[in-house]
Amino acid sequence: MKSHGQSPISVAGKLINYSPHPLLNLLSYVFFFVFGLTFGIILCFHYKSFSFNLQVTNGQFSIFTSQSLLNQPPPINTPPPPPPPSEKPTAPKTHDEVLHGMSERELMWRASMAPKIKEFPFERAPKVAFMFLTRGPVILAPLWERFFRGHRGLYSIYVHSDPSFNGSEPDRDSIFHGRRIPSKVVQWGNVNMIEAERRLLANALLDFSNQRFVLISESCIPLYNFSTIYSYLINSTQNFVESYDLAGPVGRGRYSHKMGPTVKLHDWRKGSQWFGIDRSLALEVISDTSYFPVFQKYCDGSCYADEHYLPTFVSMKFGGRNSNRTLTWVDWSRGGPHPAKFVRTDVTPEFLERLRSGGGGGGGGGCEYNGERTNVCYLFARKFTYNALDRLLRFAPKVMHFNR
Repeated sequence: MKSHGQSPISVAGKLINYSPHPLLNLLSYVFFFVFGLTFGIILCFHYKSFSFNLQVTNGQFSIFTSQSLLNQPPPINTPPPPPPPSEKPTAPKTHDEVLHGMSERELMWRASMAPKIKEFPFERAPKVAFMFLTRGPVILAPLWERFFRGHRGLYSIYVHSDPSFNGSEPDRDSIFHGRRIPSKVVQWGNVNMIEAERRLLANALLDFSNQRFVLISESCIPLYNFSTIYSYLINSTQNFVESYDLAGPVGRGRYSHKMGPTVKLHDWRKGSQWFGIDRSLALEVISDTSYFPVFQKYCDGSCYADEHYLPTFVSMKFGGRNSNRTLTWVDWSRGGPHPAKFVRTDVTPEFLERLRSGGGGGGGGGCEYNGERTNVCYLFARKFTYNALDRLLRFAPKVMHFNR
């Protein structure tokens, strides 16, 4: 029986032996061998960096090759581009309009956030937030336009007006354009007036550059130019919330014992609702979940929350940082539940100068500012009517030096 395990060499030898021209066959084998060897060497040198990978995926074969030709010039080792110059980032841009879709609860929550790192990571100038509490439009807007002119970036404006007000939006070039915040109904003497003030503060706190917060009425006017008022507020070491203890029916007589033990009778204070406060106190006001709910529940009827909540709260918790005076002058000399109004004929250069110099009820014997006596006690005055606007525009810029 023949074996089937013969080697290829023996088979090749038999083929040569059985061939009629053995020498010719041998030469052809040698030729093909030399040709194949030469071709293989050339191919290897031509594809020196040729790589061959076989991958099986889902039962299919995939071939991946990578090749770099010998005649390709070597890559030039260029140095990496220099890093950009080290610059302190600028403050994040704020929106031109302040409308948003947040609920009241979400607004207070977001506004109450405060960074633990005191140093800002961007260049910014501290701003003063002017918060206008109005029933409709800012009736003295042209005067305020002149007041703010040339000081963009140092102030922010927020307007809380009655939701029923549907007047036309100020022109796009007006500083009041788009500055009306989401508002709710406000009634004089009602606790919802404090809710409106907290709403204004919360919206203003969303801008981290706002460091001072001033509540302004629709009938307020500035008594000095912007630079003076800005410096007075930003450089102050205290807050400006009028707070005093007053006996009688319009003082302690408005206290309700239902407010105890959170607020006791000896804690009860009264004062003007028009305030000027710093950022830390503004955060405390909108974050207050202990005292404000008591006023919401029990301060009604003859208890006017706007005259008692903030004076009482600040006196109890932050009296050491408070000046116990307001920055807004009003005239109570005529008596009644409301201060006097000033019409067109009341506005004269002499009258405005008296308010600025502390005379005529404007400041009395002076006041204290950062531990020193000064005659600059009031920065704003009210109540000025719309028909006084033309005379205010005529005299105020000169008397109050708006161009400086």
